[in-house]
Amino acid sequence: MPRLRHHPRTLRAVSAALLTALAALAAMLTATAPAQADTTICEEFGSTVIQGRYVVQNNRWGTGATQCVTATDSGFRVTQADGSVPTNGAPKSYPSVFNGCHYTNCSPGTALPARISGISSAPSSISYSYVNNAVYNASYDIWLDPTPRTDGVNRTEIMIWFNRVGPIQPIGSQVGTANVAGRTWEVWSGGNGTNDVLSFVAPSAIGSWSFDVMDFVRETVARGMAGNDWYLTSIQAGFEPWQNGAGLAVNSFSSTVNTGGSQNPGDPNGPGTPAACTVSYATNVWPGGFTANVTVTNNGSAPVDGWRLGFSLPPGQSVVHAWNASVTPSSGAVTATGPADNPRIAAGGSQTFGFQGTYSGSFARPDAFQLNGTSCRTA
Repeated sequence: MPRLRHHPRTLRAVSAALLTALAALAAMLTATAPAQADTTICEEFGSTVIQGRYVVQNNRWGTGATQCVTATDSGFRVTQADGSVPTNGAPKSYPSVFNGCHYTNCSPGTALPARISGISSAPSSISYSYVNNAVYNASYDIWLDPTPRTDGVNRTEIMIWFNRVGPIQPIGSQVGTANVAGRTWEVWSGGNGTNDVLSFVAPSAIGSWSFDVMDFVRETVARGMAGNDWYLTSIQAGFEPWQNGAGLAVNSFSSTVNTGGSQNPGDPNGPGTPAACTVSYATNVWPGGFTANVTVTNNGSAPVDGWRLGFSLPPGQSVVHAWNASVTPSSGAVTATGPADNPRIAAGGSQTFGFQGTYSGSFARPDAFQLNGTSCRTA
């Protein structure tokens, strides 16, 4: 039987048509795929990422009873909270969402830890849902330490009690009242044996609020419980339940830390934040796919150690693999992190990394970049 022979041009034409059809099918499947389901966490210290930039944690540390939280697109809700503990002691847990670092678990693209003196503002917004058949507080926690630590217990904890239900009170004793961020608060001060605690307690429940975290940080510095050369390491919002707690929810949470200048110009080994940076984003695009080669230049006078470049991929884009940096998560608000063997960008120096990705619809480029929390120019 004679063999069939195929002309190379015919093979290339068939291959191109097949690739085009597969790309169209992938785009159709992506467009019609169902939304990602909420994630339920029952592990004692289990966590997950939401919005591509915050971490939701179960953080059940004070009881052996079951607790589960369900992470949503914008926050979380407590779906199971068994058992109770005495109201004159520590709570059962602290289910929460955070920006920053908590026991080595750092949120993607965070600007924290950041030196207090280098932070111009830290705007935040929070919305809570409360229940009546429980004993708890709605606590917004701000952590400060003399070092830029990302693990263990910090030296000073600021607690903002948005609501308290039941016979509970903050650590220490009330030392007066204060007007902070346009509201009047009871002020409590004390320690729990491992860290100092300064608490601001609302006289009545606050359901939602937008404010500047730095107002409370500066009040704490003014009271001698922190210094301007200390670091803000974590911003957290959640609940401390003593009894029950199912149904409590953080409906939405946002946190941004705006820095300017070098936070630690005298310490080349510290987490210096550049005064300015420039990003070049060069792409090679084909139907359904692309590569991006990114060059990050430090225009400041201090080196940047542990560099992290945050940016948001346009809708429909996803990272397949990267080189010279890790890029996580694969879509949405992502963070490129320098490799362990080359984590520094010298003053006036640059680092280059790249990644391959897929896209659906029309191709677009990210419109903003932040190097360790500082906005960069685009070349």
